[in-house]
Amino acid sequence: MELKLRHNIPIEEFDYVMLKSALKNYKNPRVKINDLLKRNEIVRVKKGLYVFGSNSTPSLYTKETIANLIYGPSYISIEYALSFYGIIPERTETITNVTNKRNKMFKTPIGRFTYKYINPKLYPFGITQIEIDDFHRVLIATKEKAITDLLHFSKSMKETKELELFIFDDMRFDENQLKRLNKTRLKQLSRLYSGNAALFYLLWEKIHE
Repeated sequence: MELKLRHNIPIEEFDYVMLKSALKNYKNPRVKINDLLKRNEIVRVKKGLYVFGSNSTPSLYTKETIANLIYGPSYISIEYALSFYGIIPERTETITNVTNKRNKMFKTPIGRFTYKYINPKLYPFGITQIEIDDFHRVLIATKEKAITDLLHFSKSMKETKELELFIFDDMRFDENQLKRLNKTRLKQLSRLYSGNAALFYLLWEKIHE
């Protein structure tokens, strides 16, 4: 059954329509789906979205791809993106995302995914697509956008000293990584977001001297 199902579903992350189509020869596909779930051959991430389970080897889905699929439009950003890029040292288990829809949080069998609302006017800038592996490409913030998003969702800071304490003491930013940021992107984002982002750009210029 596993090999036949994988032949009919050539990707690791699939929806209910694709799953039902793969099981069309069964008299009652819904009963078969429940059986596959019980045997952990497939896992329901949320209603209508599935991945192959631990009893269906190899399981090659990626959480980053799932993050893009669970709720959209959205892109990976804030703490998870900063950890991914090596800007902060801590590994972040929750995949943090930004969306131009309302705030959402999903606790799923494969992990936790959070989505924070941002004004649609700010949403489209600084998003890139990267290859996670040979089969998966995901939408994620650039380094500059991930930092700007973090600052956007943080408390308002008035002085560069306060901001400096936040990014180096609280978040433990890697200063060498900061020096590699793209100035043009950072400047554009600081103007769009203003507030903490504009303050960060002033601090970054000082660090970059």
